[in-house]
Amino acid sequence: MSVPVVLVAGLHDAARTAAVDRLLRAHPGALAVHHDLRDVTRGRVERVVRDASRIRDRTDVRLAHGCVTCTVREDLVPELVRQAGAAPLLIADLWDSVEPRSVAEALDCEEARDLLRVTAVLTALDAVHMPVDIARADRLSEVGRQAAQGDQRYLAEVLARQIEYATGLMVHKGDGDEGDVELTCAVLGHLTPLTPVTPVDGPLPEVTGAALRAEELAARVDPATVQLPSDAVTDEITTVVWHRLRPLHPDRLFEAVDELVTESVRSRGRFWLATRPQRLLAWDAVAGVVSVEDAGPWLAALPEAAWELVSPARRAAASLDWAPVVGDRVQHLVFTGPELDRERIHALLDSCLLTPEESVAGPDAWAGYDDPFAAVLDLEEIA
Repeated sequence: MSVPVVLVAGLHDAARTAAVDRLLRAHPGALAVHHDLRDVTRGRVERVVRDASRIRDRTDVRLAHGCVTCTVREDLVPELVRQAGAAPLLIADLWDSVEPRSVAEALDCEEARDLLRVTAVLTALDAVHMPVDIARADRLSEVGRQAAQGDQRYLAEVLARQIEYATGLMVHKGDGDEGDVELTCAVLGHLTPLTPVTPVDGPLPEVTGAALRAEELAARVDPATVQLPSDAVTDEITTVVWHRLRPLHPDRLFEAVDELVTESVRSRGRFWLATRPQRLLAWDAVAGVVSVEDAGPWLAALPEAAWELVSPARRAAASLDWAPVVGDRVQHLVFTGPELDRERIHALLDSCLLTPEESVAGPDAWAGYDDPFAAVLDLEEIA
């Protein structure tokens, strides 16, 4: 029988520790494994194993390469495997800037598959800091939370991924008050409306059930399969959904990017450009920093014989978006921020679509458009 493993992530260490402490107390005999990565860039990591009452082991780990991936592969997975026979529940207490997806996927390996099963991915959040941090444009290296030499990720980027990948969110009041908790829960309700949110001192989520497969967790956040938030207004927080079928003109969209990104705190989704009708493009922006990436072909661009090679989640998502002529090609972007102007965002994006006259000109004409996104997207293909 495999041992359940719960991943507890979060930039806010006090909130994360409070969540881990509650899990340890609620499950007698459970063990938590934490890696302190403050010195990881020098190849040194401290591993701490503890139960509800005491530290069971504290070990300095030396790594050939100082990075999170090495820590997880070379020490966390083997340590969880070693502890599998000693505890009814194992908790991976992840360092501040560790993204839980990388750990969940590392645990889906031959070494661990029969002994361990990931049963929950929880992200713990401080009610005072979360609404501020999701809008901060600081790099991790600027606030001393980098997870490797040359770590160029942004703090808000990591926080968004920790929130959106989780199967459960736990909010810690910390030094705040009920108003801070309410605001944080409201923000989370816009960012991940389908993910359960509970106070750290509230009812604990189930963490000893069936295994969560890595591909199922990935489908929650991957651009082609993610179930994006709906239009919503909660006090001063607004989520705006833009959904269209016509292709976007690359030059006009590029000119609008800065305005779209600075208007909102968080935006994401999938879209297509007239110059790249076969490619599903991913939009991901937080705290004023935007990323546009090629996420592979649209299902409509593949021969039917290849459809069986993609996941059921991918086929299901495509069927929901399917339309005559364009197939699953869609413009589906979602923006969240304070008091967003829905009509203004829609008007700006609509102005980036091909006009009816441009649309009927067809792909041969579209291929001649200037494409400012090529500098990024073509570089990805070469890499």
